[in-house]
Amino acid sequence: MELTHTRLLVDNYKECFLFYRDVMGFEVSWGHENSNYADFIFNGCKLGLFERKQMVEAIGAEYRTEIDKSDKVALVFKVKNVEESYEKLKGKVNFLTEPTEQKDWGIKVAHFRDPAGSLLEIYENI
Repeated sequence: MELTHTRLLVDNYKECFLFYRDVMGFEVSWGHENSNYADFIFNGCKLGLFERKQMVEAIGAEYRTEIDKSDKVALVFKVKNVEESYEKLKGKVNFLTEPTEQKDWGIKVAHFRDPAGSLLEIYENI
């Protein structure tokens, strides 16, 4: 078995597509802003983005607009410098945390969300 990529299931596909392409700067390897599915590649990783309603239909489940909003997954990105990345993204995303040293973890981190509410973390080793 081989893990090939992570797929985010979103209700606002186009907005998320534009976020990962334009704000995060990920390269699109398949799909476009209106295709309801896309793959992005960056540094050897692949991130899939799929309209949640279509995934629910594909597995034969009932589509509900009310979903548990507690975080179940975080996408974690190592950066060279959290402060620089924070400043670069600051006008494009709403940060939940400012760059903070987590000495017990040995890293400096900052957190924000994508347009679908997925939690993202940038970090550097300290």
